[in-house]
Amino acid sequence: MAITLAIDCMGGDYGPLVTLPATFDFLRQNPSCSAILVGREEVLRPYIADAGIANELGSRFSIRHASEVVAMDEPVASALRSKKDSSMRVAIDLVKVGSAHAAVSAGNTGALMAISRFVLKTLPGIDRPAICTVLPSQRGATYVLDLGANVDCSAEHLLQFGIMGAMLASALEHKDRPSVGLLNIGEEDIKGNDIVKQAGELLRQSGLNFFGNVEGNDIFKGTTDVVVCDGFVGNVTLKASEGLAQMISSGLKKEFSRSILTRLAALIAMPVLKSFRRQFDHRRYNGASLLGLRGIVVKSHGSADQMAFTAALNRAAEAARQDLPNKIAARMVALLPLVSGNPTIAISPQNVSDNSKDAVWPAPCLPCTPFEPPSGTL
Repeated sequence: MAITLAIDCMGGDYGPLVTLPATFDFLRQNPSCSAILVGREEVLRPYIADAGIANELGSRFSIRHASEVVAMDEPVASALRSKKDSSMRVAIDLVKVGSAHAAVSAGNTGALMAISRFVLKTLPGIDRPAICTVLPSQRGATYVLDLGANVDCSAEHLLQFGIMGAMLASALEHKDRPSVGLLNIGEEDIKGNDIVKQAGELLRQSGLNFFGNVEGNDIFKGTTDVVVCDGFVGNVTLKASEGLAQMISSGLKKEFSRSILTRLAALIAMPVLKSFRRQFDHRRYNGASLLGLRGIVVKSHGSADQMAFTAALNRAAEAARQDLPNKIAARMVALLPLVSGNPTIAISPQNVSDNSKDAVWPAPCLPCTPFEPPSGTL
């Protein structure tokens, strides 16, 4: 399937220095894909004024000028109301109108979530979008959500997160029935607060492959494919995990540098250390999905390097290939009575207005204009 990605080239700590090389790597790895590079044209063109790039990939990417940039520390309200021609907003608009299958940005997380929700709207049955990322585990990877978009959640919200996480894991890991766990302070059903207990009951009735309650260490054991929690717990878990990883890394470097003998031991252990580092390299897992929207939006880490941003692009492309939003929507339709008690509403173009906020995803993708370097620049 031919996939077109809209890429916010100005976002993140490094902007085009990372996003452009990563995009070209992605296009080389995926011959059937194309990209729309969104940003200030006068900034982007010097980076891509390379005869080799233009000749090799020029027909598979185009530039979409956006005059504004959302700063990493910019208030969400300012980004949403005052910067309607920002590279982030334009990239998401391209998904809405059908010019791209997915948008990818390394920019301001709060702004990206707010703009995505405002422009794309949520799927039927989804009250709030959620941020989902992948953490390495002993069995491969664990999908964890929510990671900070929703600090206070009801039991119904946690059920929605479980459905969205299961559909994402199914799409990206190609598993028919990924297992879902509910993060709690113990495995017993009697543990946890009232909301978590109610969420457990809803998940048991949902038809998902619900494992039951899981604890924090189960995330890295790989006990379940998906772990569900509210945004407060998820964000604390993520930041604690990052801190632990940094502590272990710095501790190993310090110990291996103590003496000549320890340095020699490090040299002998180097193949094992490199293999361990490769397996748990956070860059391989970069790319958090904003789930529950009428379109695909992937958030890259702001400090991502070329390898990490390429990983985020690949995640977005695979989600588009698997038609992720419609899979989530179909599952929500089946479970709508369980979530809200309302009668099931079929999702189809006939019962949705194209001009309303409920425009169905995806719109047919429009053709991408190939990149044409200006004469005399190459």
